[in-house]
Amino acid sequence: MTLPVFWELVEARTKLASILPFLVGILFAALYFQQFNGIDTAIFFVAMLLFDMTTTAINNLMDYHKAKDQTYRDQTNIVGRAHLNPTGVAALIGVMLLIATALGLILVWRTDWLLLLIGAVCFGIGIFYTFGPLPLSRLPLGEVFSGVTMGLAIPFIAIYVNVDAAKLLNLTITWPRFDLSGDFVALILIGLTCVPCMATIANVMLANNLSDYDEDVQNGRTTLPMYLGKKWGLVLYQFLAYVGYPVIVLVVALGGLPVATLLMLISLPWVIKNTNRFVAKQVKAETFVTAVRTLVIENGSLILAMLIGWGLPG
Repeated sequence: MTLPVFWELVEARTKLASILPFLVGILFAALYFQQFNGIDTAIFFVAMLLFDMTTTAINNLMDYHKAKDQTYRDQTNIVGRAHLNPTGVAALIGVMLLIATALGLILVWRTDWLLLLIGAVCFGIGIFYTFGPLPLSRLPLGEVFSGVTMGLAIPFIAIYVNVDAAKLLNLTITWPRFDLSGDFVALILIGLTCVPCMATIANVMLANNLSDYDEDVQNGRTTLPMYLGKKWGLVLYQFLAYVGYPVIVLVVALGGLPVATLLMLISLPWVIKNTNRFVAKQVKAETFVTAVRTLVIENGSLILAMLIGWGLPG
Protein backbone atom coordinates (compact mmCIF):
# COMPACT_ATOMS: atom_id res chain seq x y z
CA MET A 1 0.00 0.00 0.00
CA THR A 2 1.46 3.34 -1.06
CA LEU A 3 1.29 6.42 1.18
CA PRO A 4 -1.19 8.27 -1.10
CA VAL A 5 -3.50 5.22 -1.04
CA PHE A 6 -3.20 5.05 2.76
CA TRP A 7 -4.09 8.75 3.05
CA GLU A 8 -7.15 8.12 0.90
CA LEU A 9 -8.13 5.01 2.87
CA VAL A 10 -8.12 7.00 6.12
CA GLU A 11 -9.42 10.16 4.38
CA ALA A 12 -6.70 12.41 5.78
CA ARG A 13 -8.44 15.47 4.33
CA THR A 14 -11.29 15.06 6.84
CA LYS A 15 -9.12 15.13 9.96
CA LEU A 16 -9.70 18.83 10.52
CA ALA A 17 -12.95 17.73 12.16
CA SER A 18 -10.78 16.24 14.93
CA ILE A 19 -7.90 18.73 14.94
CA LEU A 20 -10.06 21.85 15.32
CA PRO A 21 -11.87 20.64 18.50
CA PHE A 22 -8.49 19.45 19.83
CA LEU A 23 -7.08 22.98 19.41
CA VAL A 24 -10.13 24.50 21.09
CA GLY A 25 -9.54 22.26 24.10
CA ILE A 26 -5.82 23.05 24.31
CA LEU A 27 -6.46 26.79 24.16
CA PHE A 28 -9.24 26.62 26.76
CA ALA A 29 -6.87 24.83 29.14
CA ALA A 30 -4.27 27.53 28.58
CA LEU A 31 -6.70 30.46 28.87
CA TYR A 32 -8.97 29.34 31.71
CA PHE A 33 -6.68 27.11 33.77
CA GLN A 34 -3.31 28.54 32.67
CA GLN A 35 -2.01 24.98 32.30
CA PHE A 36 -0.36 23.07 29.47
CA ASN A 37 1.29 19.64 29.50
CA GLY A 38 3.28 19.13 26.31
CA ILE A 39 3.90 15.39 26.74
CA ASP A 40 0.31 14.43 27.50
CA THR A 41 -0.93 16.73 24.73
CA ALA A 42 1.35 15.05 22.18
CA ILE A 43 0.32 11.56 23.29
CA PHE A 44 -3.36 12.41 23.05
CA PHE A 45 -2.94 14.09 19.67
CA VAL A 46 -1.34 10.98 18.15
CA ALA A 47 -3.87 8.65 19.80
CA MET A 48 -6.76 10.83 18.60
CA LEU A 49 -5.57 10.95 14.99
CA LEU A 50 -4.85 7.21 14.93
CA PHE A 51 -8.30 6.40 16.27
CA ASP A 52 -9.96 8.82 13.82
CA MET A 53 -8.08 7.16 10.95
CA THR A 54 -9.07 3.75 12.30
CA THR A 55 -12.79 4.54 12.30
CA THR A 56 -12.57 6.00 8.79
CA ALA A 57 -10.76 2.91 7.49
CA ILE A 58 -13.42 0.71 9.13
CA ASN A 59 -16.09 2.75 7.36
CA ASN A 60 -14.44 2.29 3.95
CA LEU A 61 -13.90 -1.43 4.54
CA MET A 62 -17.50 -1.96 5.67
CA ASP A 63 -18.80 -0.02 2.66
CA TYR A 64 -16.71 -2.29 0.43
CA HIS A 65 -18.05 -5.47 2.00
CA LYS A 66 -21.68 -4.30 2.07
CA ALA A 67 -21.72 -2.70 -1.40
CA LYS A 68 -24.43 -4.07 -3.68
CA ASP A 69 -23.40 -1.84 -6.57
CA GLN A 70 -20.45 -3.55 -8.29
CA THR A 71 -19.39 -0.30 -9.96
CA TYR A 72 -19.11 1.42 -6.59
CA ARG A 73 -17.29 -1.58 -5.12
CA ASP A 74 -14.70 -1.80 -7.90
CA GLN A 75 -14.30 1.79 -9.09
CA THR A 76 -15.35 4.18 -6.32
CA ASN A 77 -14.50 2.56 -2.99
CA ILE A 78 -10.77 2.89 -2.29
CA VAL A 79 -10.44 -0.76 -1.25
CA GLY A 80 -11.65 -2.02 -4.62
CA ARG A 81 -10.26 0.78 -6.76
CA ALA A 82 -6.74 0.39 -5.36
CA HIS A 83 -7.04 -3.43 -5.38
CA LEU A 84 -6.33 -3.61 -1.66
CA ASN A 85 -6.49 -6.93 0.16
CA PRO A 86 -9.45 -6.63 2.58
CA THR A 87 -7.63 -8.89 5.05
CA GLY A 88 -4.61 -6.60 4.90
CA VAL A 89 -6.82 -3.55 5.45
CA ALA A 90 -8.40 -5.27 8.47
CA ALA A 91 -4.91 -6.03 9.84
CA LEU A 92 -3.89 -2.39 9.39
CA ILE A 93 -7.03 -1.30 11.22
CA GLY A 94 -6.14 -3.66 14.06
CA VAL A 95 -2.62 -2.26 14.35
CA MET A 96 -3.81 1.36 14.41
CA LEU A 97 -6.48 0.52 16.98
CA LEU A 98 -3.95 -1.32 19.14
CA ILE A 99 -1.50 1.61 19.12
CA ALA A 100 -4.27 4.13 19.84
CA THR A 101 -5.47 1.97 22.75
CA ALA A 102 -1.96 1.64 24.15
CA LEU A 103 -1.44 5.40 24.00
CA GLY A 104 -4.80 5.90 25.70
CA LEU A 105 -3.81 3.58 28.54
CA ILE A 106 -0.55 5.49 28.95
CA LEU A 107 -2.59 8.68 29.33
CA VAL A 108 -4.81 7.00 31.93
CA TRP A 109 -1.68 6.00 33.87
CA ARG A 110 -0.36 9.57 33.66
CA THR A 111 -3.65 11.27 34.58
CA ASP A 112 -6.70 9.73 36.23
CA TRP A 113 -8.90 6.61 36.09
CA LEU A 114 -11.82 8.73 34.95
CA LEU A 115 -10.10 9.11 31.58
CA LEU A 116 -10.39 5.33 31.13
CA LEU A 117 -14.18 5.52 31.41
CA ILE A 118 -14.44 8.53 29.08
CA GLY A 119 -12.07 6.94 26.57
CA ALA A 120 -13.93 3.62 26.62
CA VAL A 121 -17.22 5.35 25.78
CA CYS A 122 -15.58 7.31 22.95
CA PHE A 123 -13.92 4.18 21.58
CA GLY A 124 -17.24 2.34 21.64
CA ILE A 125 -19.09 5.10 19.81
CA GLY A 126 -16.26 5.49 17.31
CA ILE A 127 -16.09 1.78 16.45
CA PHE A 128 -19.83 1.14 16.27
CA TYR A 129 -20.49 4.42 14.45
CA THR A 130 -19.86 2.59 11.16
CA PHE A 131 -19.33 -1.04 12.23
CA GLY A 132 -21.85 -3.78 12.87
CA PRO A 133 -25.26 -4.77 11.52
CA LEU A 134 -26.82 -1.44 12.57
CA PRO A 135 -24.15 1.30 12.63
CA LEU A 136 -24.88 4.37 14.76
CA SER A 137 -24.43 6.56 11.67
CA ARG A 138 -27.55 4.95 10.17
CA LEU A 139 -29.70 5.80 13.17
CA PRO A 140 -31.67 9.07 13.37
CA LEU A 141 -29.30 10.22 16.13
CA GLY A 142 -26.12 9.95 14.05
CA GLU A 143 -25.74 13.74 14.18
CA VAL A 144 -25.84 13.63 17.99
CA PHE A 145 -23.23 10.87 18.22
CA SER A 146 -20.83 12.59 15.82
CA GLY A 147 -21.31 16.07 17.30
CA VAL A 148 -20.93 15.03 20.93
CA THR A 149 -18.09 12.55 20.41
CA MET A 150 -15.92 14.80 18.25
CA GLY A 151 -17.16 18.24 19.25
CA LEU A 152 -17.28 17.71 23.03
CA ALA A 153 -15.28 14.61 23.98
CA ILE A 154 -12.15 15.55 22.02
CA PRO A 155 -11.77 19.06 23.49
CA PHE A 156 -12.75 17.81 26.96
CA ILE A 157 -10.05 15.14 26.90
CA ALA A 158 -7.58 17.69 25.50
CA ILE A 159 -8.35 19.87 28.51
CA TYR A 160 -8.34 16.96 30.94
CA VAL A 161 -4.84 15.77 30.04
CA ASN A 162 -3.49 19.30 30.55
CA VAL A 163 -5.17 20.24 33.82
CA ASP A 164 -4.80 18.97 37.37
CA ALA A 165 -7.74 16.64 37.88
CA ALA A 166 -8.64 18.34 41.16
CA LYS A 167 -9.34 21.56 39.24
CA LEU A 168 -11.75 19.95 36.79
CA LEU A 169 -13.08 16.45 37.46
CA ASN A 170 -11.42 13.95 39.77
CA LEU A 171 -12.20 10.28 40.41
CA THR A 172 -10.73 8.78 43.59
CA ILE A 173 -11.01 5.02 44.17
CA THR A 174 -10.41 3.52 47.60
CA TRP A 175 -11.97 0.09 47.47
CA PRO A 176 -14.84 -0.41 48.00
CA ARG A 177 -15.57 3.33 47.79
CA PHE A 178 -15.11 5.87 45.06
CA ASP A 179 -15.49 9.64 45.12
CA LEU A 180 -16.14 11.93 42.17
CA SER A 181 -15.56 15.65 42.60
CA GLY A 182 -15.24 18.54 40.20
CA ASP A 183 -15.71 22.20 39.35
CA PHE A 184 -19.29 22.61 38.16
CA VAL A 185 -18.70 26.12 36.75
CA ALA A 186 -15.67 24.97 34.75
CA LEU A 187 -17.62 22.03 33.32
CA ILE A 188 -20.46 24.31 32.21
CA LEU A 189 -18.03 26.75 30.57
CA ILE A 190 -16.29 23.92 28.75
CA GLY A 191 -19.61 22.58 27.48
CA LEU A 192 -20.64 26.02 26.22
CA THR A 193 -17.26 26.66 24.58
CA CYS A 194 -17.61 23.37 22.69
CA VAL A 195 -21.01 24.29 21.21
CA PRO A 196 -19.54 25.64 17.92
CA CYS A 197 -17.58 22.41 17.46
CA MET A 198 -20.53 20.17 18.32
CA ALA A 199 -23.02 22.08 16.19
CA THR A 200 -20.91 22.40 13.05
CA ILE A 201 -19.69 18.78 13.16
CA ALA A 202 -23.28 17.57 13.56
CA ASN A 203 -24.25 19.88 10.69
CA VAL A 204 -21.81 18.19 8.30
CA MET A 205 -23.66 14.90 8.78
CA LEU A 206 -27.03 16.66 8.68
CA ALA A 207 -26.05 18.31 5.38
CA ASN A 208 -25.05 14.91 4.03
CA ASN A 209 -28.39 13.40 5.04
CA LEU A 210 -30.35 16.36 3.67
CA SER A 211 -28.50 16.04 0.35
CA ASP A 212 -29.39 12.33 0.22
CA TYR A 213 -32.97 12.87 1.39
CA ASP A 214 -34.80 11.73 -1.77
CA GLU A 215 -32.50 8.74 -2.22
CA ASP A 216 -32.94 7.77 1.45
CA VAL A 217 -36.72 7.94 1.10
CA GLN A 218 -36.57 5.53 -1.84
CA ASN A 219 -34.24 3.15 0.01
CA GLY A 220 -36.10 3.36 3.34
CA ARG A 221 -33.03 4.58 5.22
CA THR A 222 -33.84 6.12 8.61
CA THR A 223 -31.99 9.39 9.13
CA LEU A 224 -32.86 12.45 11.20
CA PRO A 225 -34.29 14.41 8.22
CA MET A 226 -36.56 11.44 7.53
CA TYR A 227 -38.18 12.03 10.92
CA LEU A 228 -38.13 15.82 10.86
CA GLY A 229 -38.99 16.28 7.20
CA LYS A 230 -36.83 18.31 4.85
CA LYS A 231 -38.34 21.67 5.88
CA TRP A 232 -37.61 21.26 9.60
CA GLY A 233 -34.30 19.60 8.81
CA LEU A 234 -33.22 22.80 7.09
CA VAL A 235 -34.46 24.86 10.03
CA LEU A 236 -32.30 22.73 12.33
CA TYR A 237 -29.38 23.13 9.93
CA GLN A 238 -29.62 26.92 10.14
CA PHE A 239 -29.91 26.83 13.94
CA LEU A 240 -26.79 24.66 14.27
CA ALA A 241 -24.85 26.89 11.89
CA TYR A 242 -25.48 30.01 13.98
CA VAL A 243 -25.94 28.86 17.59
CA GLY A 244 -22.21 28.84 18.33
CA TYR A 245 -21.91 32.62 18.01
CA PRO A 246 -24.32 33.75 20.78
CA VAL A 247 -23.07 30.92 23.01
CA ILE A 248 -19.45 32.13 22.74
CA VAL A 249 -20.67 35.66 23.56
CA LEU A 250 -22.26 34.17 26.68
CA VAL A 251 -19.03 32.37 27.63
CA VAL A 252 -17.11 35.66 27.36
CA ALA A 253 -19.78 37.44 29.44
CA LEU A 254 -19.41 34.74 32.12
CA GLY A 255 -15.65 35.21 32.20
CA GLY A 256 -14.77 31.86 30.67
CA LEU A 257 -12.87 33.35 27.74
CA PRO A 258 -11.12 36.70 27.16
CA VAL A 259 -12.97 39.55 25.44
CA ALA A 260 -10.71 39.15 22.39
CA THR A 261 -12.57 35.90 21.66
CA LEU A 262 -15.44 38.04 20.37
CA LEU A 263 -13.32 38.62 17.26
CA MET A 264 -14.80 35.30 16.19
CA LEU A 265 -17.94 37.25 15.20
CA ILE A 266 -16.07 38.66 12.20
CA SER A 267 -16.54 35.31 10.47
CA LEU A 268 -20.35 35.38 10.74
CA PRO A 269 -21.02 36.91 7.27
CA TRP A 270 -19.15 34.02 5.58
CA VAL A 271 -21.13 31.48 7.61
CA ILE A 272 -24.40 33.20 6.66
CA LYS A 273 -23.40 33.09 2.98
CA ASN A 274 -22.53 29.39 3.12
CA THR A 275 -25.68 28.52 5.05
CA ASN A 276 -27.98 30.40 2.69
CA ARG A 277 -26.37 28.68 -0.29
CA PHE A 278 -27.03 25.22 1.16
CA VAL A 279 -30.58 26.02 2.28
CA ALA A 280 -31.37 27.20 -1.25
CA LYS A 281 -30.07 24.00 -2.86
CA GLN A 282 -29.17 20.65 -1.27
CA VAL A 283 -27.06 18.93 -3.92
CA LYS A 284 -24.10 16.96 -2.60
CA ALA A 285 -21.82 17.61 -5.57
CA GLU A 286 -22.49 21.35 -5.47
CA THR A 287 -23.42 22.60 -1.99
CA PHE A 288 -22.43 19.95 0.57
CA VAL A 289 -18.98 21.52 0.70
CA THR A 290 -20.54 24.65 2.26
CA ALA A 291 -21.18 22.70 5.48
CA VAL A 292 -17.51 21.72 5.62
CA ARG A 293 -16.47 25.32 4.95
CA THR A 294 -18.71 26.51 7.78
CA LEU A 295 -17.07 23.97 10.10
CA VAL A 296 -13.61 25.30 9.21
CA ILE A 297 -14.53 29.00 9.18
CA GLU A 298 -16.52 29.03 12.43
CA ASN A 299 -14.12 26.92 14.49
CA GLY A 300 -11.04 28.34 12.81
CA SER A 301 -12.14 31.87 13.70
CA LEU A 302 -12.80 30.76 17.28
CA ILE A 303 -9.30 29.29 17.53
CA LEU A 304 -7.67 32.41 16.06
CA ALA A 305 -9.64 34.64 18.42
CA MET A 306 -8.61 32.48 21.40
CA LEU A 307 -4.99 32.66 20.25
CA ILE A 308 -5.20 36.44 20.09
CA GLY A 309 -6.73 36.49 23.58
CA TRP A 310 -3.95 34.23 24.83
CA GLY A 311 -1.29 36.54 23.42
CA LEU A 312 -2.73 39.74 24.87
CA PRO A 313 -1.48 40.89 28.31
CA GLY A 314 -3.74 40.50 31.33
